[in-house]
Amino acid sequence: MDGQDSLGAFVTDGLNLAPLGNGVLNGTVFAAKDVFAVQGHVASAGQPLWASTHPAAEVHAPVIKSLLESGARLRGMTVTDELMYSLKGDNIHYPPTINPRVPDAYSGGSSSGSAVATASEAVDFAIGTDTGGSVRIPSSYCGLFGIRPSHGAVSLEGVVPLAPSFDTVGWMARSAELLERVGSCLLPETVSASFQHFYQLNEAWAQIDHPSVLQLLRTFIKKHLSDLKIEPTQLPLAKPAELAETFRVLQGYEAWQSHGLWIKQNHPHFASDVGGRFEAASKMKKNKAYQQAAATKQQFTEKIRAFLGSDGLLIVPTTYGPAPKRSAEAEESDKVRARTMRLTCIAGVSGLPQVTVPILESAAPIGLSFISGYGTDRQLLAFVRNVFG
Repeated sequence: MDGQDSLGAFVTDGLNLAPLGNGVLNGTVFAAKDVFAVQGHVASAGQPLWASTHPAAEVHAPVIKSLLESGARLRGMTVTDELMYSLKGDNIHYPPTINPRVPDAYSGGSSSGSAVATASEAVDFAIGTDTGGSVRIPSSYCGLFGIRPSHGAVSLEGVVPLAPSFDTVGWMARSAELLERVGSCLLPETVSASFQHFYQLNEAWAQIDHPSVLQLLRTFIKKHLSDLKIEPTQLPLAKPAELAETFRVLQGYEAWQSHGLWIKQNHPHFASDVGGRFEAASKMKKNKAYQQAAATKQQFTEKIRAFLGSDGLLIVPTTYGPAPKRSAEAEESDKVRARTMRLTCIAGVSGLPQVTVPILESAAPIGLSFISGYGTDRQLLAFVRNVFG
């Protein structure tokens, strides 16, 4: 797994940090999104100017240290969208990240390089961050298993933030078994039960208007989950569009709190879409819209966590469809982003764990996701491994 990077996955290749111990990840090689502190390395956060205005890390982020101590070797650092504030996957400061499964389509972001490195078999697994879908989306587009854990379950120390009340450390792999093994290193020990209630979330499925995508998803469910009693259900309190707006407002406010001062002092050159988001974020105050969003987040979180408890599981499409083609019109790309955000914001707003499972029965992969109760991450990974491993 030391071949030349020809798909634009890496910002810094060839670090080859040796393991710091022995454990369940012995013999594996991983990559890390270039937002994690690695001793002696300057993280770019997808912005060359960020790298030139920040020092090298003095110590490893706890996540990096845990993986090295469990026997994994770190190959290198991977491309991310600028300051993690995009879902497309390409970064104007670096060569395009090429989706190994669909080369003429986007890889998805912002953990694009991590997905490309894993899907191309340059590494066994990779870590990234997921705020609004940044692990789940590229995992779906590149045909990988991926997890966004419960908010706060995995340490964010030594990780460049975007919106701290949503930020999580996630990871992706080509097998459910390895996804679970990585989780055994990073997630807190919990008492696991089993899922007893399975729900198809009506509003989430209503976002998909591609008949071929719906058919793939339904066939996959019938093949793998036919022995489960799956009940239809609806979201408590808020609809997907309202949740997406809640997420947008709160994320924007927090993103500016995280990076506004640095942006004003250094005037970085952003891609137009990323720059536009930060420009909008700079205008977000703790006004009525913010207060409404904060209230919706709190109330929705309480209701959906209570509904799922420790034995409920939501089944939803991961994304609106397969990876958008690079040739797609801007209007189509905007539609894909909006519809996808209405899916990813469910776990994002509520802080719940979500695992996406790859469906590879067509030329372009798509993902099917499972969302479970807060703190049931290990239980969720075990379920996915038992069914799809």
